[in-house]
Amino acid sequence: MIENTSPLKDISVLDVSRILAGPSCTQLLGDYGADIIKVERPLNGDDTRYWGPPFLKDEAGNDSLESSYYLSANRNKRSITINMAETDGQQLILELAKESDIFIENFKVGGSKKFGLDYESLKKANPKLIYCSISGFGQTGPYANLPGYDFMIQAMGGIMSLTGPEDGDPYKVGVGIADVMCGMYACTAILAALQHREQTGEGQYIDISLFDTQVAWLVNSAQNYLTSGREPARYGNGHPNIVPYEVFPTSDGYFALAVGNDAQFKALCDVIKRPELAEDSDYQKNSSRIVNRKKLIPILRKTFIFEVTNYWLKLLKQQGVPCGPVNTVEQVFEDPQVIHRGMKLKMPHPHFPDEEIDLIGNPVKFSRTPVSYRHSPPALGQHTNQVLSELLQKTESEISNYRHNGII
Repeated sequence: MIENTSPLKDISVLDVSRILAGPSCTQLLGDYGADIIKVERPLNGDDTRYWGPPFLKDEAGNDSLESSYYLSANRNKRSITINMAETDGQQLILELAKESDIFIENFKVGGSKKFGLDYESLKKANPKLIYCSISGFGQTGPYANLPGYDFMIQAMGGIMSLTGPEDGDPYKVGVGIADVMCGMYACTAILAALQHREQTGEGQYIDISLFDTQVAWLVNSAQNYLTSGREPARYGNGHPNIVPYEVFPTSDGYFALAVGNDAQFKALCDVIKRPELAEDSDYQKNSSRIVNRKKLIPILRKTFIFEVTNYWLKLLKQQGVPCGPVNTVEQVFEDPQVIHRGMKLKMPHPHFPDEEIDLIGNPVKFSRTPVSYRHSPPALGQHTNQVLSELLQKTESEISNYRHNGII
């Protein structure tokens, strides 16, 4: 057993969420040391177990195990199966909540109350409980009862209006970023609530939604609008406040150029042997380059297209101009910096005790309480007997009866 030296090693989390926002939150808490009990439906479990291909293959080479989607957000958890539709199942969850520090759910609004697992009910059993509800639009407001999925939240929350080519269709971000960022906000909110409980002994309720967090992480683009009153334009790979700051084609691919100040722009002009551009009043200052981007960008594109990517990257880096290749995902995991920082890791899988699977690493590097990788993404119900006997002192006979009656 890998030693748990992480900062939340004494914290227990009862996670009845599924899909991505809740599970990504609890994976972070698990990486930080918390004991995550993932509650799933018997037989089926979390929907994302089946969101593939690709899937892990069994020993015969068949796609019969967990999907890569599920694997991405369920490390450092123990899986138990409980039928919440049954009264005895609800009672088991209530008993587990009494022993937990944190409860996380993403039912439809009002769904937890139907099962007797709403905050007020659990608070009576455990006043110190921190209860986090994740939903599409929050627990209040005119949209509260609507379902919320990442794609529609990206559309409604404004990010798609900012993403994509200037004259083309609006684009979604290539990953489920509304879900992931909601999970991030939920994690930080829970950590803040833990600090409050440490000071006061009080638990509390956290209401967090994909829609609210999507609006929040519009950050500077939204603030540009609030400050100026002007609707932000779509710039493709360009930046609304910095020029040049986008992708440029070369003779064999693309690279990203991120000129963050006027000194870097002067260095860029020296590299491309166009020093006069840095003295031109249309381009000398960033504010002028923003106004004249439609003149400047074509000049740069016509210059970069005549050499290969590595030629430009080498020269630009020598002059301290921020730049980088546009890597494929394969190239990302072959990158020496990614390897050095441990952003790809190997863990054993419950179906392959003598083998390991590749997973994405946690980016946080603590100096005293490092992240620990204790559990690979669990098989469905892998820890049911262990958790019920360990946390609730259920006997083998009681567990057998629960299983016989379809409760677990």
